[in-house]
Amino acid sequence: MSVVLMLRRGSKLGKQWHGLQNYQLPVLVATLILILMAFILFITNNGQEPISTSVLPKLKWKSLVQLHPTSEFRNGTDLIWQIPDSPKAVLFLAHGCNGRAVNFWDRSPSCPNCVGLPEERLIILHALARKFAVLTISSSGRCWSFWEEGSIVKGIIRWWVEKNKLEKLPLVALGASSGGYFVSALANDMSFSSIALMIAEGVFGGMDIPDNYPPTLFVHMPKDRTRMRLIGENMETLRQRGVDVAEVKCMEFPLTPNFLSDRISGLDEAVSVKLFELFHEKGFVDENRFMRNDGRATRWKEALKEKKTILLDKNEWVHHIQEELNLAFAYHEMTSLQNEEIFNWFESHMS
Repeated sequence: MSVVLMLRRGSKLGKQWHGLQNYQLPVLVATLILILMAFILFITNNGQEPISTSVLPKLKWKSLVQLHPTSEFRNGTDLIWQIPDSPKAVLFLAHGCNGRAVNFWDRSPSCPNCVGLPEERLIILHALARKFAVLTISSSGRCWSFWEEGSIVKGIIRWWVEKNKLEKLPLVALGASSGGYFVSALANDMSFSSIALMIAEGVFGGMDIPDNYPPTLFVHMPKDRTRMRLIGENMETLRQRGVDVAEVKCMEFPLTPNFLSDRISGLDEAVSVKLFELFHEKGFVDENRFMRNDGRATRWKEALKEKKTILLDKNEWVHHIQEELNLAFAYHEMTSLQNEEIFNWFESHMS
């Protein structure tokens, strides 16, 4: 009996062992395949860490909107605007220092001096696609003079709104850097339904905030720690005054070979790839393809001249490329990557 029992047990153990072998073999093969694939990926990526797509924002945005702006000169400054069919709101855009209204619009027969910087034009396209009538005005100097130009711009906006019979529509404003400070001051005297301040903490310390101050969205880059701290303080100040506030943080992201051609309308993809290779060769990007410095502090233009094999069709591309490198470093630059959040904010505060 005991011998038979042992034989039976041995038979069962044998079957279990063979079953275990049959199970382990596919697992072993699958593991070896995964190791081989990982090794191949490591080699093809030149030993660099793979870039997680989770840190890559949506860089390419196509629009069916056609830009055909109207240019005017009034009260000593130029204004450029476009109104879509059946507009639902009016957007005033204030540029930063060294900016002009022409930066927001593509060059065209209706605007031969327009520049069409990538981030500015994408804000315009997004606004028009969402049925916002858009008005851009140039500052009289290099930067906005917050108090001196306030009455002039306020008068221009009111004149333009009445002229185009848009008085019944909500009025919103977005300002970047110097333009953000300007919009924060202008909102003290104008009835905006909401505003967005980009890479600017506003001038709230120097003014009395009224009870009806508009809901304020801060769009900023946390790498600028000083500004982030000031924004936090101003958000708390506004909250205490009963103002609805929120923030959107814009983070750095790695470059890709087609990054520049994705962002800059008209830039050839082959040129974008060559520029990416140049940045990598010169060490302007780290092992994970993040910019080591802000584009303004990177000697990429000198490297481009030395290379001599990369020819830009237009010298003006330099300003476009510069802007995008600043954007990728994410310290202080206008951005359209957060358009969705910005326009959702505007629309959520329309009455």
